Amino acid sequence: MSPGPESVLATVADPTVFGDMAEQGYTSWAYSLVDSSQVSTFLISILLIVYGSFRSLNMDCENQEKDKDGNPLPGSFNNSNSNSIQTIDSTQALFLPIGASVSLLVMFFFFDSVQVVFTICTAVLATIAFAFLLLPMCQYVTKPCAPVNKISFGCCGRFTLAELLSFSLSVLLVLIWVLTGHWLLMDALAMGLCVAMIAFVRLPSLKVSCLLLSGLLIYDVFWVFFSAYIFNSNVMVKVATQPAENPIDVLSRKLHLGPGMGRDVPRLSLPGKLVFPSSTGSHFSMLGIGDIVMPGLLLCFVLRYDNYKKQANGEVPISDACSASPISTALSSDTLWVSKQSMEGWISRVINNDLSPGLLTATVASRIHRAAQPALLYLVPFTLLPLLTMAYLKGDLRRMWSEPFHTKTSSSRFLEV
Repeated sequence: MSPGPESVLATVADPTVFGDMAEQGYTSWAYSLVDSSQVSTFLISILLIVYGSFRSLNMDCENQEKDKDGNPLPGSFNNSNSNSIQTIDSTQALFLPIGASVSLLVMFFFFDSVQVVFTICTAVLATIAFAFLLLPMCQYVTKPCAPVNKISFGCCGRFTLAELLSFSLSVLLVLIWVLTGHWLLMDALAMGLCVAMIAFVRLPSLKVSCLLLSGLLIYDVFWVFFSAYIFNSNVMVKVATQPAENPIDVLSRKLHLGPGMGRDVPRLSLPGKLVFPSSTGSHFSMLGIGDIVMPGLLLCFVLRYDNYKKQANGEVPISDACSASPISTALSSDTLWVSKQSMEGWISRVINNDLSPGLLTATVASRIHRAAQPALLYLVPFTLLPLLTMAYLKGDLRRMWSEPFHTKTSSSRFLEV
């Protein structure tokens, strides 16, 4: 999945916008940190990273089985997982922040001219991503009655019943979102984008991870904190929060369908972020999907590396690790590609050591300064620095730094995640 216009919104910071509030006491201020909007943002971010990482692992498992047998697995998404996976190399990691900056400026200066095209492209990407998110559930539902053979659609390809069901539900959700503009539907589409990006994008080594996250940290900090001094406006926040014209409204005007046709549809807030209002409705919390995806890619890399080492040393047989369908990874506890102990340890590390301190720090900073905060400023150090330290102490730093999946090792020590 190559970087595109969606990457601009995907790396939006963690601005939490509040209404005019009087000075609060310490108790009230502390309580505001754990209100419904903040808690929802935290929990959903963790769940998306965990789920996306294990979908990524299952795709690797499917590809191994496909290469071994020479036949695609019946449960793979259109049997194109291996072709769809995008591995970021060093050059892409260096230039991605630059490309994202150019795209951000284009959206800032020419948003009115490109908003309809951008909205349509975002809707198409969100449809595909949400269908990928729904696929395991649809496989589980259709498993008793699913035909063995795929249904052919000519030049469009052959699809299983579960794939057709997930895509149909995704199209329906996008249509309802376009008609209503509801924030909950926008969040659902953003969740699909998060999971798809974590599952289809790979970080091949720790060197590439450091280059990418360091560059995006600088990108995030500059456009949130310093862009106002150059452009007289916070470019990142303006692009992230600016609603786009509804394509139905634009189409009705172009076709001169009359004042009542399509004019009552709302402007659309694009699914490049997760938005959660508080229970009182006085404020809302907003987190860009890039602030979930980028740390998620790093943590997914660590999980894949740990599992690869154990497979290379014969601790996890591939035949026992792989299952015939991604539904096993999504819904079954005894057919996961990694052991239950490794899964619990990795999830515990994600929650307690990596993301939680970064998200908590970003939340506190947004409360103190009452302004948008670059979430990667807090998330990157709390994920990258502990990983580097732990890899060094375990003796894995040298191997993880350069192409760890293309070399073999006889070491019996594993990077516990």
